[in-house]
Amino acid sequence: MVGLKNAMAEDNIGKGTFQRAPLVFPGRSAVGRSLWLAVLLALLGAALGFVVFATGRIAGTRAEYALRDRALAALPLAADSLKGDVEKQRVIPLVLARDGAVQEMLRSPSTANEAALDDKLRAIARDAASSMIYVINPEGIAVAASNAGEPTSFLGSDYRFRHYFTEAMANGTAMQYALGTVSARPGLYLSSRVDGPEGPLGVVVVKVELDRVESSWLESGFVVFTTDERGVVLATSVPQWRFGALSPLSEEETETARDRLQLPGATFEPVPLSRRGGNLVTASPARRSAGFVAVSQDLGKALPGWRLSLLIPADTEISSAAMTARVTTLLALVLVGFVAFVIVRRRRSMRQRQDALVFMNAELEHRVKLRTAELQRSNEALAGEIAERENAEARVRRLRDELAQANRLSILGQIAAGVAHEINQPVAAIRTYAENAAHLLRSGRSQDTAGNLSSIVAMTGRIGTITETLRSFSRRASGSMGPIAAEDAIDGALSLLSGRIRDSGVTIERKRIDPSPMVMASRIRLEQILVNLLQNALDALKDQPEPRVEIALAENREMVAISVRDNGPGLAPDIRRSLFMPFTTNKEKGLGLGLVISEEIARELGGSLRLDDAGHGKGASFTVELRRAA
Repeated sequence: MVGLKNAMAEDNIGKGTFQRAPLVFPGRSAVGRSLWLAVLLALLGAALGFVVFATGRIAGTRAEYALRDRALAALPLAADSLKGDVEKQRVIPLVLARDGAVQEMLRSPSTANEAALDDKLRAIARDAASSMIYVINPEGIAVAASNAGEPTSFLGSDYRFRHYFTEAMANGTAMQYALGTVSARPGLYLSSRVDGPEGPLGVVVVKVELDRVESSWLESGFVVFTTDERGVVLATSVPQWRFGALSPLSEEETETARDRLQLPGATFEPVPLSRRGGNLVTASPARRSAGFVAVSQDLGKALPGWRLSLLIPADTEISSAAMTARVTTLLALVLVGFVAFVIVRRRRSMRQRQDALVFMNAELEHRVKLRTAELQRSNEALAGEIAERENAEARVRRLRDELAQANRLSILGQIAAGVAHEINQPVAAIRTYAENAAHLLRSGRSQDTAGNLSSIVAMTGRIGTITETLRSFSRRASGSMGPIAAEDAIDGALSLLSGRIRDSGVTIERKRIDPSPMVMASRIRLEQILVNLLQNALDALKDQPEPRVEIALAENREMVAISVRDNGPGLAPDIRRSLFMPFTTNKEKGLGLGLVISEEIARELGGSLRLDDAGHGKGASFTVELRRAA
């Protein structure tokens, strides 16, 4: 059948008579298809509505939690503003209760004492922004007040019925929020008993009207209020809620609240506030009900029994978040549906193309046979090219290995030359100590001779240390580091070269810093840098008039700089440009590795070595910079 089909396709291709049979779907009427389509669309619509609704609900809940977090962040600020005002005023009666003028007035009342105390209380109230300060004698009569002489003066008023008076006389201190009997303004009364040797002399009272705190709450844009232990609203940013109750009070609670707040006949109507579930409440702070997110906290020892509540508007933000989420979800679902529709159409189009491709397979198979023969010839040509390429790659690998070997030999030569160069320093020192020891031995100074021999032993140990240091340098090792005194390292380098310095007649000038700055370094490796720089300076000063080497220390907050400067002929411009390149030198027997090694050591110590800017003929100056140690 396949062969017959291909043969027919080839015949049709050759004749150019492609014809496609129409597709028929038996057993499926137009009415049935319409019914199934209607059911499918109904199910999709229901699912779409559910998803949009659920998305809006989730977005609203997330917005509610975000508002709760904002309210929890604002709640401590509102509480602190209230507690700060109260704590600032609380200290006033405590201090005045120990004031000599107050005690004297209560012991010996007189017009002069009363006038002086009135002026003092007036000044304190003005400076502390207190609403009122007054003094009550043991009989409950106000004998001094900051509003003396005013129409609303408290002088002569009887306050025996006030709890802040009776409780202060009994317990020492008291606090009461109540309506003022004279001013008819609510406030917080803070009182403290005045004690004398013979017993209680009276009570000092400060009235704090919380207008400033309530104004700051109102400016914040939140609804903030405080309640007492019975749920009666006291300080609040909504004045019409004051002395309302969060829930209906019993008769006993109503009588207690009237007595504590000095509000005879008050009914304590419930404030327009109700729970909606979760963190949400419905409230009417501005004659119109709205949704809020509510949080609260106890005010603790600052205001015992008080609880602070904060309401943040929620309706607009929650509705906006839900609406945004629903619109976004709806658009996304529409987009997904459109994409699905496009995909279905594309698949139908692809099926139609596949039907057409079946009829074209015959021609393609014929062309494939022709191309196969052509590709076989091309493959044979490519096989030859591949073999030639593999031979070229083998030659490249051999050349790369030879270059790597040459590079290793070059590095090995630099390390060997460096070892020979660095060991010359302690060997020269050993020779100097040996010559001095022979001279001292002939002079019979055996003790000094023993010291020189000990130095020779130390130098041999130093040779081993230098060898190990240079071997570590070849492996890029950093060596052990720690805090050392920069002056000690300079002393060590000068000690190593003391013989040569003495023989050369060079003057060493040092600018010390006391105490010596501490640097992070290895002392032996730092001495190695300094010895290299001093050796170069001594070589440059050979046959120079009045040779001089200056060693200076400088420091700042993070770095310490050690400079070595000579007054020799300086460095030629071509030498300066390649000074830190291996094998660059202007000495007849120099290897050109000393500065290269010194610069590498300085970098491993976390610092740097540089040639300072100096003109030709003015000597040379090198500076080592290292990190300061704590």
